[in-house]
Amino acid sequence: MTTISFLPAAVLIAASATSLTRAADRTVSLTPEHVAREWTMTDSSAWKAVPDPSGGALELFGESAYKPEVRSPLNIALLNDSGVGDFTLELEALQTGKEYGHRDLCLFFGFQNPTQFYYVHMASAADEHAHNIFLVDKAPRRAIATTTTKGIEWGSTNSWHHIKLERSVKEGAIRVYFNDLAKPIMTAQDKTFGVGSIGVGSFDDTGKFRAIHLNAPAIAKSHVEFPKNPSPTKP
Repeated sequence: MTTISFLPAAVLIAASATSLTRAADRTVSLTPEHVAREWTMTDSSAWKAVPDPSGGALELFGESAYKPEVRSPLNIALLNDSGVGDFTLELEALQTGKEYGHRDLCLFFGFQNPTQFYYVHMASAADEHAHNIFLVDKAPRRAIATTTTKGIEWGSTNSWHHIKLERSVKEGAIRVYFNDLAKPIMTAQDKTFGVGSIGVGSFDDTGKFRAIHLNAPAIAKSHVEFPKNPSPTKP
């Protein structure tokens, strides 16, 4: 297991107020060395960098030994120093689990700390707890999407999908695209959180991520620490 040192979660907020000075137009390297140095996970033993024709992929291959304080995803990998407000995130994702209604992968953004963040839950079937844009704010996750589809087709366990996430803090606009980049599968309006880290993962499934590209007009240093002995999950 790779050992990663963390700064306190509060550092994210302090850095965000003073360090939004440079633009980001970055393709994220996913070699084993870069993953060990540049990513923070809820449980690093559930993740690994794997070879891929694109130059490398980040694979979630098991369930994280992590119990969030409030009901929210278990498997989270955050990109360090990715504190962004307005941004466009594009990547390819592959779901490697069995087919069922909540078969999912997630994108995380506006990440302040382990109990305050946004995430996109992309699942085979939509219901009150799946296939939506969620807000976690010191309470169990709450769906905030204003428009969604009935779900997505992950297909086989070797089917890659092109995903795009856009956010405008001033407008409060959040848009998610899945393969068809002309029409979003989800939209939301929310301004609860501003600058925060971005990341990938799943509520409780497995998958791979590659070709991760982040574009933002400004970026801040950011590090979020996940508790090693979190409180039991509240219902």
